Amino acid sequence: MDRTLAIIKPDAVERRLTGRILERIEAEGFQIRAMRMVRMTKREAEGFYAVHRDRPFFQSLTTFMSSGPTVVLVLEAPDAVRKWRELMGATNPAQAAEGTIRRTFATSVERNATHGSDGPETAAFELAYFFRGLELTGE
Repeated sequence: MDRTLAIIKPDAVERRLTGRILERIEAEGFQIRAMRMVRMTKREAEGFYAVHRDRPFFQSLTTFMSSGPTVVLVLEAPDAVRKWRELMGATNPAQAAEGTIRRTFATSVERNATHGSDGPETAAFELAYFFRGLELTGE
């Protein structure tokens, strides 16, 4: 079994979509091993997205991600990173496949409802950013 980080972003939390997204996650066979609601500070968002520091969207992304509560989750499934990214859909909801979370719930490239790790190394960093080992279930 593999693990990945998922975030239900401030736009989806504000629009009261958390339950519907969690339902999709469970329907696709993921085990939720940890979950909590957090409100990142700007500094925490900048640390989390540090890999994008030199990208033109960095400031708007970190401002958005610190604008309201998020739900952070540890998802477990075989090939969890790939499977979660497939369920989320393309970053741009207009390009996301029909039936994906972003196609269904996102309103723009930035306000695209969810985040997911892009590879196993990123997942390891991102999971550790939000969760300590003692918080994880199913060990």
